[in-house]
Amino acid sequence: MPMRIGLISDTHLPSLIHSLDELGPEVGEFLAGVELILHGGDVSRPSVLDWMEQFAPIRAARGNHDVFEDPRMEDRQVLEIEGWQIAMAHDLRREDRPMSEIIARDFAGLTPDIVIAGDTHVERLEYRDGVVLINSGSPNLLHHKETRLGTVALLDLERDRLHAEILMLGHTDGSPNPGTPRHIELIERRLVSASHNGEAVAVARVGD
Repeated sequence: MPMRIGLISDTHLPSLIHSLDELGPEVGEFLAGVELILHGGDVSRPSVLDWMEQFAPIRAARGNHDVFEDPRMEDRQVLEIEGWQIAMAHDLRREDRPMSEIIARDFAGLTPDIVIAGDTHVERLEYRDGVVLINSGSPNLLHHKETRLGTVALLDLERDRLHAEILMLGHTDGSPNPGTPRHIELIERRLVSASHNGEAVAVARVGD
């Protein structure tokens, strides 16, 4: 069975909202199905980590709005899961830069297979230069629009297989979700399938 990891980022809660379940059941239902949660930063409050930890263990990257200390949060997180090295930081400063530049700046000395980021509030998923790059967007402030349901990401890992997916959490009444679902699948480190907004993408075009 694959290791199922939930990715979430940029949980900027308005002052009148105390936890993500006040947005509706969607975030909790997503997290209830994962074994580990990786938060890409801008947690906003320690209580957000506390709320998520009821579902699964959580590790977070420190965002520029995270002005508090918490043992679950580091400037960068590095994990080895099922033979895949995962490296996570909040702000990669232009995710479209060559992957070698991203790794040299944020993950020097590492050779990650998967790089996870936050900060932009824009969902991103691609396989480029032999590395999977994932930004889960934001579950509640996607594309920097006002509070509404947005996106999260799911990462399934087995030793010879990786499946990653950007998931829409639904729509808030009067505030459509601006996200775009997509997925990629690797078998034995080779990209075998991908989709964008429900349409299959020619594998040779992924990361162009």
